[in-house]
Amino acid sequence: MTRPQKRTIPGAPIFDSDAARRGYALNKMCYSFNSKANRDEFVSDEVAYCKKFGLDEAQIKAITTRDVLGLISVGGGVYFLGKLAGGVLGLDMQDIGALQTGVTKEEFKAKLVAAGH
Repeated sequence: MTRPQKRTIPGAPIFDSDAARRGYALNKMCYSFNSKANRDEFVSDEVAYCKKFGLDEAQIKAITTRDVLGLISVGGGVYFLGKLAGGVLGLDMQDIGALQTGVTKEEFKAKLVAAGH
């Protein structure tokens, strides 16, 4: 039996079964942020908390540099990453959009307003 060809979207990481397996530890860690005690533990020592869940170096680097696209590329599921971004880092969707596009939050908001006209 041949495996179907993987779908690609230029410039966009695909969250498929391979990405889910690769990101299992990262997503499990993000899910742990449902607990305030876990959020507080993460904030006190991010790297140690990441290592507690078995994150690899690429995942830890993406966490510590707040590289949202990098987190998706290393297997982060958007639902789970939302727990990190909103629940721990205090970022809203406009902050994340700005990070993803490499502009300030104000510039990102202006692009949204311009696109709506």
